[in-house]
Amino acid sequence: MRSILCAVRHCLACLVFLHCTLELHCLAEVKGQQVPRIQLRLAGRRKKANEGRVEVYYDGEWGTVCDDDFSISTATVICKELGFLHAESWVPKAQYGRGKGRIWIDNVRCTGSEKTLAACDFNGWGITNCKHTEDAGVVCSEQKVPGFKFFNTLLNDIEDEQLRVQDVRIKGVFGSSRKRLPVTEGYVQVQQDGEWKQICGVDWTVMNSRVVCGMFGFPAEKGYNMRIYKTFVSRKKHTYWPYSINCTGSEAHVSSCSLDYSESSTNSSCASEMPVIVSCVAGRPFAALSTTRVRKAFQTEGRVEVMKNGQWGTVCDDRWNLLAASVACRELGFGTAKEALTGARMGKGIGLTHMNQVSCTGFENSLTACQSNQEQLCGHDEDAAVRCNIPDMGFKQQIRLVGGRTPFEGRVEVLMKRNGRQRWGTVCNSNWGLMEAMVVCRQLGLGFADHAVQVQVSSLQRRDS
Repeated sequence: MRSILCAVRHCLACLVFLHCTLELHCLAEVKGQQVPRIQLRLAGRRKKANEGRVEVYYDGEWGTVCDDDFSISTATVICKELGFLHAESWVPKAQYGRGKGRIWIDNVRCTGSEKTLAACDFNGWGITNCKHTEDAGVVCSEQKVPGFKFFNTLLNDIEDEQLRVQDVRIKGVFGSSRKRLPVTEGYVQVQQDGEWKQICGVDWTVMNSRVVCGMFGFPAEKGYNMRIYKTFVSRKKHTYWPYSINCTGSEAHVSSCSLDYSESSTNSSCASEMPVIVSCVAGRPFAALSTTRVRKAFQTEGRVEVMKNGQWGTVCDDRWNLLAASVACRELGFGTAKEALTGARMGKGIGLTHMNQVSCTGFENSLTACQSNQEQLCGHDEDAAVRCNIPDMGFKQQIRLVGGRTPFEGRVEVLMKRNGRQRWGTVCNSNWGLMEAMVVCRQLGLGFADHAVQVQVSSLQRRDS
């Protein structure tokens, strides 16, 4: 009998995962010098919107930038071109994941004063001896240039439409489903121009539902009572998103699915007269025990281990990707994977290594059902790990960080009911340590804690309080 286990280990980051794309239409002329019109975006396995793999849109195709001769001056040009105040740092060797397609720029040399990356010196478009293991990334300042706007005129509208993870939600329809967490059934809505819109159900497939459920932390989709919804939907006028989504079912996020113009819908009507509705299966860790109690699972990321012949062993990170990581996450009762981590990011295991070069289609019921090499195994410095999507249980709304220099640090405050009212209050620092800080960071969706700070209060402050 084979099974799977996620073992959590420490790392030194407390960061937010965000999968989106920033784009910019660049100037055609800089100080009299004709330069190609390009677009930039930050892509890859990002945790914040101001960091990522640098990608360039040139000659009708997205491509990457090699890290040879890359410098903080080049990062500064890129960050400013994307609307940030400055660059914090840059990273080599595809630390945000390997790109695909062309490597457009190699041996790039910027002074830092250029208005566009296309005006910097480099070998020439597409002239390179690099591989995607050398893709460069940048970390920009969190502050944007006041009043900065993106101009997207190079791409046509459908390519220009970026369906971001945070712009999709499952909205409960009936009173009970709106209040109960997690929300497992309801409308799939997309936010556009500040308004939440429905998706017309004509072109919707079960593969789309599978991806949406996985993205929101559920291992699978299921059927629902269409008759009830038809009666309810007919009573209300809906605003529809003008696109349709086409997923293969193996995607980890709906943002990876292709988009098309929807010929079946307009802003105010849908040919099927039914908006998209999904119903998801809550994994065992989150299945309701009663109307007021649910199971609570916090071990949603960690090193991946599989059992073989009665012994636990690790998985090598060669070819480890979101497809394999999502199979592991679904098997554990979660949704798809946020990240497929390599290089023993969640700590080194001990004992045996059972699998290497794992290759999954994304539809396997178990990681052990995927193809793998069980002979050419690796050392534990290459142990694979995952971060899984989990349902929204409302935990984030019960705690906050206040007074920090960034959103990722500060005084811990919790929301509790006192004298019949919900009120925010602080946490005493007695026995406060890194393990408690780890719980807070996880509850806020920020990964692992870096420090647990105990602030000493003066005797005067204690008397005043």
